[in-house]
Amino acid sequence: MTSYLLYSLFTALAVLPLLLYKRNRYFFTDLCYAVKLLKVGQRMRKYTQHKQLHSILDCFLDHVRKQPNKTFIVFEDRSYTYSQVDRESNRVARALQTHAGLQQGDTVALFCGNEAHFVWTWLGLFKLGCVVSLLNTNIRSKSLLHCFSCCGAKVLVVAEDLRGAVEEILVNLQEQGVRVFILSDKGEVEGMETLCDKIQQASDQPLSPELRANLNMKSPALYIYTSGTTGLPKAAIINHEKLLAPCFMLAIAGVRSDDIIYVYLPLYHSSGFLIGLCGAIDKGITVVLRRKFSASNFWNDCRKNNVTVVQYIGEVMRYLCNTPKKDNDKDHKVRLAVGNGIRADTWSDFLQRFGNIRICECYGATEGNIGFVNYVGKIGAIGKEHFLQKMAFSYALIKYDTEKEEPVRDSRGFCIKVPPGETGLFVAKIGKRAPFIGYAKNKQQTEKKKLKDVFVKGDLYFNSGDLLMIDREGFIYFQDRIGDTFRWKGENVATTEVADLLQTVDCIEEANVYGVKVPGHEGRTGMASLKLRGDMTFDSKAVYQHIKNYLPSYARPRFIRIQRDLEVTGTFKKMKVKLAEEGFNPAVVQDPLFFLEDNKGYVPMTKEIYKAITDEIIRL
Repeated sequence: MTSYLLYSLFTALAVLPLLLYKRNRYFFTDLCYAVKLLKVGQRMRKYTQHKQLHSILDCFLDHVRKQPNKTFIVFEDRSYTYSQVDRESNRVARALQTHAGLQQGDTVALFCGNEAHFVWTWLGLFKLGCVVSLLNTNIRSKSLLHCFSCCGAKVLVVAEDLRGAVEEILVNLQEQGVRVFILSDKGEVEGMETLCDKIQQASDQPLSPELRANLNMKSPALYIYTSGTTGLPKAAIINHEKLLAPCFMLAIAGVRSDDIIYVYLPLYHSSGFLIGLCGAIDKGITVVLRRKFSASNFWNDCRKNNVTVVQYIGEVMRYLCNTPKKDNDKDHKVRLAVGNGIRADTWSDFLQRFGNIRICECYGATEGNIGFVNYVGKIGAIGKEHFLQKMAFSYALIKYDTEKEEPVRDSRGFCIKVPPGETGLFVAKIGKRAPFIGYAKNKQQTEKKKLKDVFVKGDLYFNSGDLLMIDREGFIYFQDRIGDTFRWKGENVATTEVADLLQTVDCIEEANVYGVKVPGHEGRTGMASLKLRGDMTFDSKAVYQHIKNYLPSYARPRFIRIQRDLEVTGTFKKMKVKLAEEGFNPAVVQDPLFFLEDNKGYVPMTKEIYKAITDEIIRL
């Protein structure tokens, strides 16, 4: 009898995996992912329950002790070990402590592109217990100045190549009492102090941890700027706890301690900084840092530096696929690509052309309180639901009225969940496990991202602003963005900011800016519908010169439509959906249309230009 029972038990155990697989063909993948989530959760608990702050800086210092001679940064044919970067950051900290009087809790704005100086300047500031405001290197004038009022920075550290942008607002900075240090050892002018000479003279000895002794996991660590419907950058508050979470993304994706990651995405963005640089620190790996993305040099850089892991945004993969084919396209060591925004067709083309590279697509927002990972590798999906995540966090897709720009509510005033396979607005419950910190000195925009009384009276959810779809297998697909923001070239563009700027041109009375889809391109590019002032004509040269002076390239409208009157809704909101659907086809749109030719200005839109764009002969 005993032997029969044992036999039955062993048989059941042997058959169980098969039954589970038949019920869920992703069972074993889900199980492996569960193990990773549990490990990450255990590490996070360890850090949050630690008596003293254990930040990403402490992770870096751990690696300095364990592997001082391992290469940390490779930048423009020079390499720096973990111990070298540690010593350089000590010098930066001491120089700024001495000459700027920085101390724990002070905010410092860092206006610097991808270069080695960025890395040890940020680390040095963290050693002083400072909060670092990461400024977008594309912003200028009013937007740049606005960033200081957001974060209350006492000091600005600026790269030599961005000197001109700071000189434009130097008087305003001086009025605000902001001290400016330029990463150079010469060319000091009134209002700007050189920093490199002071760094070279400073000691490289370790700084006392007591300098940051009063910080904890809830203390602000960074300000990362994101566009919004206000038209001006918003400073998302990243505390030390929130900073650590995306750092674990590389570990979840399967990055090993012997990997080498290629980081060319801007370090002022959460992707390049939090996932790329800080994720590399978490794993103690080598970072190959490049100033900007170059499709023509991408694979040569990877081969030269034995890169095994790359980051991407959707556009990057398409750019790579559009380069001329070469015999050595599959001759590289890259085994993993981590990022977001890749289209299904580009995904397939990329794998076919460049070989068996595992693509780990993920989804999240800088200020968001939850994210997803496509750990299965399903082409086209931005993530997959997982039972552990569903147990730990409450989220949903709800019905959304795109015309009224608000969630649909039932007779009781509560939101309505959409069934599997239907598109809905993604919302995530705000709570202790999934907090939403919001934006610095911007209560209005912080509150705007919160949805109240979603499913029960008094509950509070984060409004992602994204329309997603979840299929019956739990795979999540990105559908669109809502509101006054669209995404182009990996950047969020606030339509209100662009419209406000256009309306300062003499010939323009009103402007309505929106994003339009372009064949073969990820996201939406900018289009503006304009009402001209009085009997004035469209001054294409003046408009082009104006946007060239004040807008980064990704935010400049590529198409202009001239209308007699701009359509508005019953609540006097400008109509965008219909205009976006009509797009820029001169066969459909009877109004005058203009196209922004690269470095030439606006020219009348023709059927020939339209065909060249849709046939992907003209690349935007």
